[in-house]
Amino acid sequence: MPLSDSGEFHTPTLDDMFPPAILFEGTFFEFNRISLVRVVAMLLLVAFFLLTTRNMKLVPSRAQSLAEMSLDFVRVNIAEEILGKSSAKRWTPLLVVIFFTVLFMNITGVIPFLNIAGTSVVGYPLVLAVIAWIAFVYAGIRKHGAGHFFKEQLFPPGVPWPLYIILTPIELISTFILRPVTLTIRLLANMMAGHILLVLVFAATNFLLLDAAGALKGFSVLTFGAGIAFMALEIFIAALQAYIFALLTAVYISLSEEGH
Repeated sequence: MPLSDSGEFHTPTLDDMFPPAILFEGTFFEFNRISLVRVVAMLLLVAFFLLTTRNMKLVPSRAQSLAEMSLDFVRVNIAEEILGKSSAKRWTPLLVVIFFTVLFMNITGVIPFLNIAGTSVVGYPLVLAVIAWIAFVYAGIRKHGAGHFFKEQLFPPGVPWPLYIILTPIELISTFILRPVTLTIRLLANMMAGHILLVLVFAATNFLLLDAAGALKGFSVLTFGAGIAFMALEIFIAALQAYIFALLTAVYISLSEEGH
C-alpha cells in the first residue's frame, strides 16, 4: 500500500514480494498470489499454443503464423545459432519450453490484476536454473562419458599439473555451483527490480493525485507517464530475460558437448 496509517507516502519494500497466503497457510503447499499468477501464466501459455495450432494448415492463418514464427525464433536464433543444426534438433524442445515459460512468467508483471512476475520470487528461477544445469551435465556425459566429462571440466588439458591445485577448485565452483546460482540471480534480480520500480511510480501517482496538497497533484501526471514508460521497458526486459536465459542454457550445453 502507498499510504501509512498517518496518511503519508512510504516506499514499497521487499515485503511486497511475499503476499499473504490464500490457501494452506504455513504448510509446504501454501498457495499465495504469486502461486496464482504462475498458474495463470501457465494456463495462458498452454491456451496460446492450443489456439494457434489446433487447425494447422499448409497455408497458415495469422495465429498459426505467429506460433510458427515464435518457435522458429528459438530454433534458429538460439538452438541452431549456438549448437549447430545437428544438436539443435535434440535440444530445441527444452529451449522452447524454457524461453516461453520464462517469457510468460515475466510478462505477468505488467498484466492488470496480476501485476507481479511469476519469476520475481526465487523458487521458479531456481527450478529453471537447475533444469538448465542438469541439461548441461547430461549433455556432457552423453557426449563424452561421465569420467571424461568431469575430468575435462575439473582438470582442463594443457595446464601444468601444479596449477590444478588452484584451478580445479575454481572450475568446480564456477562450473558446477555458480552457473545455476548466476542464472537464478540474473532473472530474479531483474524481475524484482522491475516490480518494485513499477509499484513505486504508480504508488506515487496514487498518493500525489489523491492525497497530495495543492500544486503537488500536478506531479501525478509525471509519475504516471514514467509508469507507462517503465511498463514498456518491463515488457522489453521480460522478453530479453527469456532470451538470455534460453541462450545461456544453449551456451552451457554447447560448452559441455564440445569440451575444453
